[in-house]
Amino acid sequence: MKSTEIFETFSEQETFLLGKQIGQNAKEKDVYALLGDLGVGKTVFTKGVAEGLGIKEPVNSPTFTIVQEYTEGRLPFYHFDVYRIGDIEEMDEIGYEDYFYGQGVSFVEWANLIEEIMPENTVWITIEKDLKKGFDYRKIQIS
Repeated sequence: MKSTEIFETFSEQETFLLGKQIGQNAKEKDVYALLGDLGVGKTVFTKGVAEGLGIKEPVNSPTFTIVQEYTEGRLPFYHFDVYRIGDIEEMDEIGYEDYFYGQGVSFVEWANLIEEIMPENTVWITIEKDLKKGFDYRKIQIS
């Protein structure tokens, strides 16, 4: 049975720092699935992961390119945004297996859309808002 950890953040900075911790602890071949509605803070979290990996260049969501590669950190970082994937075969075309099973860390936004090809060891991260707890509040579930 998978264990689930729940974190609560109350600012963009706290969300970033939680991502940074993940990046600092990430190992080769780690694959993370990132779920959450638009505007929930997935990119802020991902920027934290990148910083934790020692990546200095700006990190943006690769909405139109599917995958963005960052190679100057402690480990290569492969940031996927599969929101616009029309067909799972598009993942084959970009050679997703080379990323998922290669030497780096893969981070996949909207991974639920390609769940059937996600590796068994994928760490699933869900970010949710709760406006009753404040505009910047985030509940981040990691399992």
